[in-house]
Amino acid sequence: MNESSDPLAISLFSEIFMVDQLARARLSKALPKGMEISHFSVLNHLARMHEERSPAQLARTFNVTRGAMTNTLTKLEWAGHVHIRPDWDDARRKFVAISPAGIKARDAALEAIAPLIHEVVDDIGAENVRAALPVLRALRNRLLSEL
Repeated sequence: MNESSDPLAISLFSEIFMVDQLARARLSKALPKGMEISHFSVLNHLARMHEERSPAQLARTFNVTRGAMTNTLTKLEWAGHVHIRPDWDDARRKFVAISPAGIKARDAALEAIAPLIHEVVDDIGAENVRAALPVLRALRNRLLSEL
């Protein structure tokens, strides 16, 4: 069979793209007013890491351009959700840390989206989710290896 018309691969990626679109749309509606998925993602990452990150590190983590990350960080800083400071050893670099207000905003966002996430997992079934996770992680790791 021609690789470009492999129905299994096409179906897999079609489902992933549709799930991504639908999940983003539902989560965007559930997030607190003014918060975007990119804002929540950065705040959640910083809250989990418990340490500063450079904008370049964050851009690599989220596979976005430095410009896109700068835009997100500027909005988060304006809202008081992150602190951005210069690197004391290299003034060309900066470091980003989540602020106490950012922790509160992240927690509020988690509280807002938790019912949606739990509902979806409950409807699909925890065992099905557990079975899907290794496949999704393997796919993610495979795609990361090509970057």
